[in-house]
Amino acid sequence: MNVKPLSDRVLILPNPAEEKTAGGLIIPDTAKEKPLAGKVIAVGPGTSEVKMEVKAGDQVLYGKYAGQEIQIDGVDYLIMKQNDILAII
Repeated sequence: MNVKPLSDRVLILPNPAEEKTAGGLIIPDTAKEKPLAGKVIAVGPGTSEVKMEVKAGDQVLYGKYAGQEIQIDGVDYLIMKQNDILAII
């Protein structure tokens, strides 16, 4: 992939939404919740004030409304600032 985030931004591939409940019920598309976890694909170099703590390959948790959705080569990604990431799993 030729995408390199700038400054303290991170490119994330969200985990797929759950298709079934624990009881085996199929969840319709309209009721699926946006995933709140994903895999870091690329990270920016950081800034003089912000040291990058995540790296490519990390699994992370992020806020429900964090990031900007973008599409690259037909795949949906999120790009967000590192401070929108809540935790590394």
